[in-house]
Amino acid sequence: METKRPTGVTIIAILAIIGGILLLFGGITLVTLAPILSQVNMNDNNNISNSSISLNINGTDVTIPKNTLFLFGGFLGVIGGMLIVIGIASFVVAWGLLTGKGWAWIVTIIIVIISIILNIILIVSGSFESVIGLIIDGIIIYYLYRPSVKSYFGRVKGPTV
Repeated sequence: METKRPTGVTIIAILAIIGGILLLFGGITLVTLAPILSQVNMNDNNNISNSSISLNINGTDVTIPKNTLFLFGGFLGVIGGMLIVIGIASFVVAWGLLTGKGWAWIVTIIIVIISIILNIILIVSGSFESVIGLIIDGIIIYYLYRPSVKSYFGRVKGPTV
């Protein structure tokens, strides 16, 4: 027996898609900027001898530029790659929500719990606008635990006779 997808699940999936698009574009932007920032030379005196650090690691000479932007660019590249992966995962979760996969319900609950924890930390540190995010997270948790929604994801067993 096929159940109709609840409207709220569609809304949550659309939000996951929008979040995935933003994460994907943000990640692509950071990955694109990383090599550009890594190539910027901030040496004031153009002294070539002080522009890098040489290390010998297990018999292999490794040269690392002292340029802070080089390291910052590498950091941005790693963060950008992580954002791309999370953005793609958001699309997968959205697909799971739209098709009623039980794992998507579990993943969404876990993500919302993490978001609740982060919002509480932000509120404690003085970011009172995070109360809005906390309220939205609470509504999502409440909604996902509604019997009809849990039933759509196969999380509720039918009545025993």
